[in-house]
Amino acid sequence: MSKKWLKGLGITFASTLVLAACGNSDDSGESASEGTDGNVQIDELSVQFVPSRDPEEIVTATEPLEGMLIDEMAELGYDIDSVKIDVGTDYEAVGEAMSAGSVDVGFLPGGTYVLYDDGAEVILTATRAGLSNDSEDPAEWNANKPTEPTDEQVTYYRSIMVAGPSEKGRELADKVNNGEELTWEDLDSASWSVMSSSSSAGYIYPTIFLQENYDKSLSDLSQISQADSYGTSVSRLATEQADVAVMYADARRDYVEDWEDTFGGTASIWDQTDVIGVTPGIYNDTISVSKNSEIMDDDLKAALQDAFINIAGTEEGKEIISIYSHEGYEKSESSDYDVEREAQQILRDLTN
Repeated sequence: MSKKWLKGLGITFASTLVLAACGNSDDSGESASEGTDGNVQIDELSVQFVPSRDPEEIVTATEPLEGMLIDEMAELGYDIDSVKIDVGTDYEAVGEAMSAGSVDVGFLPGGTYVLYDDGAEVILTATRAGLSNDSEDPAEWNANKPTEPTDEQVTYYRSIMVAGPSEKGRELADKVNNGEELTWEDLDSASWSVMSSSSSAGYIYPTIFLQENYDKSLSDLSQISQADSYGTSVSRLATEQADVAVMYADARRDYVEDWEDTFGGTASIWDQTDVIGVTPGIYNDTISVSKNSEIMDDDLKAALQDAFINIAGTEEGKEIISIYSHEGYEKSESSDYDVEREAQQILRDLTN
């Protein structure tokens, strides 16, 4: 793998992020018909989210989406009796539900989408605020804490490797902040918390980072455990159950309060954590629809695109989608994720 290719990722990623969702779902058996007002009648539209945050937190934050989506779709020619919103057990469950046609709309990370694009079709990508730190040098992130949002809208994000307050975590952070290069032995001596293997920020791009810099992957680490959410990983750092956690670049901002109030941190998350590695840019996540949904057709896809864009343009809508640090959506197509497909192929090559 060439360093030139990896550096090119941060430039060519040109869309946005939506974390998509999923879980166990029964076939809804929904059907579409024409109502008396000329609108297309749909009994139920199912929407699922991936558990990148605490599932209960996601459910609470997205509860108003049901009514807003029903109202927007009515203006666009669709009368929907109910919108079923839930969160899946893991990223793969989302993709599987989309492929099975038991979920109509999913908020999927780019990595999960390309793994399941036989059964899922991207219709939107999310835009989000840029961050005050965007360097590939981790020491610059630590010298310029805290990381804050900017006014610039960006179409990519990064994954970071964060060392916590444990003795080993501080040892690694001190080396980085002193301008020393971490060795593979340094990293392998630490305990790591990661996400599932289909997570872009939580697994795929950190693996590519390790391959590029150490000719190793996450699976080569001696002490590694999978978390069910980024909140769990951050909690493991705070309680020193893990020395290092991999996460999306603004994850620490999302858990500033929980760090001390819930997870047991003894000081600010910014004081007790440091970045020890930064990946190239990651293509943002998607809103996708199931290719095997009984109700999905081109007209419904177009209406859903307009509905989500319109919702994101309202104050209430912005509050809902902020659960994933999204600020808006742009129409998208499969070819936008070709670079992500290349990343997936590299990961397959690494693990074979």
